[in-house]
Amino acid sequence: MSTVLIILKIIIAVGILNVWLLRFNKKTEWRGGGAGNMNEEFAKYGLPLWFVPVVGFLKLLFAAFLVISIFKPEYNLAFIGAIGMGVLMIGAIGMHVKVGDSPKRSLPAFLMLVMSAVIAFV
Repeated sequence: MSTVLIILKIIIAVGILNVWLLRFNKKTEWRGGGAGNMNEEFAKYGLPLWFVPVVGFLKLLFAAFLVISIFKPEYNLAFIGAIGMGVLMIGAIGMHVKVGDSPKRSLPAFLMLVMSAVIAFV
């Protein structure tokens, strides 16, 4: 089972790095409200602009916790990273629902939530 957990941790971390570092200013089919970039997406959700770096920092931090936990399991960062990421993904799903997005746009957040739950509770 530990191999599966390692794979899930890597998938989450790479996904977060992709969205928050590589695709931050790009339009994707997953952006809430059809926004063209991350700042527009948060605006569509009705969130203040200062919230973007806060959420980004937290997502990158929790992703880093998951990666560190692969190499340093004694620090118990996997649970903190997974729970934190799960809470943020619940918020992301809620924002997609708030703006009336199709369920497809919530799929990445839902999958991240499921993977985070598996890591946290297995």
